[in-house]
Amino acid sequence: MLRRPFTILFSLLAALYPQSVQSNTYNWLPSPDSLNTIIQLVKVPDDYDRIVVEKGSFANWLRHLPLKKEQDKIYQYDGNPVTTHNANYAVVEIDIGDSDLLQCADAIIRLRAEFLFSKELHNSISFTFTSGDTADYKKWRDGYRPRVKENRVEWLKMNAVDSSYSSFREYLDSVFMYAGTHSMSRELKKVNSVDSVQIGDAFVLGGFPGHAVLVADMAVNAATGRILLLLIQGFTPAQDIHIIKNESRNDGLPWFEMPPGTTLEILHWIFSEEHLRRF
Repeated sequence: MLRRPFTILFSLLAALYPQSVQSNTYNWLPSPDSLNTIIQLVKVPDDYDRIVVEKGSFANWLRHLPLKKEQDKIYQYDGNPVTTHNANYAVVEIDIGDSDLLQCADAIIRLRAEFLFSKELHNSISFTFTSGDTADYKKWRDGYRPRVKENRVEWLKMNAVDSSYSSFREYLDSVFMYAGTHSMSRELKKVNSVDSVQIGDAFVLGGFPGHAVLVADMAVNAATGRILLLLIQGFTPAQDIHIIKNESRNDGLPWFEMPPGTTLEILHWIFSEEHLRRF
């Protein structure tokens, strides 16, 4: 494979500057364990280095997501263990609610929204329902609520202004109910080539059903220019968000490689670079 100039630059920077210390906020946890995070627990293969990311960025926030100490099982929203697949390498320490709402696209929406909320970028929190209607958090915070009738959405002033975290979570549940892979595939910007992939991008196969996975970290080999991707997903029925296991690797690590022109197979879903999207 030809070297990609930008990946070599990332590797040189990685050698010069250490990775940033965890300084992010995860509002669903009172005090996350800074030593129990993706960057601490998920090692990179020999001859690879994590790419350098900007402090305060979505990439940095994803890389420091807290992980559960018990990594062997994932659970559904109803408390039952998942038996339909064994795709988890590690489990993200985040609540999934008690309803069948937080599925694959919803997991990505949740993480993106939580990041923006943690940075107090409230006016940037906005997603699209499957109907094509926009769901702005600012409108929800100001007391408006969606009323859905015959695939049309009307926002009505029904509550007082509420900027609390609990109200924000109610907003997300509303988005989870009316958004999915179909709306996400249309809402996010298409990335023309996997050569340009970034942490925080998503592979989205829009449909009824479809599937979506999120790029949570990346590593590069300076000598070859090869890029590795760390992928996380939610699933149906709603279940723990988890780092996806790569059964084809001999070292047991969960990193995936996707050279241009190839496909990425996750369980029975097959993604191509045509499915790569960006917020």
